[in-house]
Amino acid sequence: MINSKTEVHLLDAKSDVVFKKIFGQHPDLIKSFLNGILPLPDDRLIESVVYLTPEQSPRIPSMKNTIVDVKCTDQKGRIFIVEMQLSWRASFKNRFLFGASKAYVQQMKRGKAYESLCPVYGLAILNESFEKSKEWFHHYKLTNVKDQDKSLEGLELIFIELQKFKPQTPEHRKIGLLWLRFLKEADELLSIPKEFEDNPDLAMAVELAQESAYTRAELDAYDHYLDAVRVEQTVRVDSYVEGEQSGSDKKAREVAKTLIADGMPLEKVCKITGLSPEEAKKL
Repeated sequence: MINSKTEVHLLDAKSDVVFKKIFGQHPDLIKSFLNGILPLPDDRLIESVVYLTPEQSPRIPSMKNTIVDVKCTDQKGRIFIVEMQLSWRASFKNRFLFGASKAYVQQMKRGKAYESLCPVYGLAILNESFEKSKEWFHHYKLTNVKDQDKSLEGLELIFIELQKFKPQTPEHRKIGLLWLRFLKEADELLSIPKEFEDNPDLAMAVELAQESAYTRAELDAYDHYLDAVRVEQTVRVDSYVEGEQSGSDKKAREVAKTLIADGMPLEKVCKITGLSPEEAKKL
């Protein structure tokens, strides 16, 4: 058993190998995680969890290497889709809505009544920010525009921005303070916080995140996954920079054309726009 005085080496709990070992193989841990984070009333908390088999799981469009997911259902038949998203794309919201909606529709079997459909909850934990607001917890559901107290059950989406998550008040404990801290900080910890030790579920998650708990093949898969994520993020940044530079060059050429048409000497055009003499001559 690890204690707060023991030096530890935990792997990144957001990676696919570790996330799935913790939340995809231990029903009690995913139950604790969901009850801690989802905005469920006290009388509707999850009592038990069963993982969905591949044929039951909703098929959500893949986004290469950056997504880890766990899908399960509870004692009431409610479906929970949990995704750990390490890299943000503009289309992510639409993709996630599509997947959750598909999970809701796939419940309908021939001869069944619509009343038999159970709610679907989509929980996406994001390792990047996607909104300019300071809020890090985003809860979406079908709500009456004129009466916010009225809503339709069936589909709820929750997005959590880990980068912005900074617990400041005890109120955050209602949405899984310890679990979010664990996901955000695990691979940076040198020792185990006492509050992790005191919580049996967190203590077990810490054990499961220990590097020593993994085989050589699992560690190789872990390294390969994080390397693939870094490559994808680098490509995305490079594409953005190249696009910015391309846009800047285009604007410079447009300005140069106008100045040349107005009779400005090429030397002065080059000085203003940053274009080379050869580029300016072509214009």
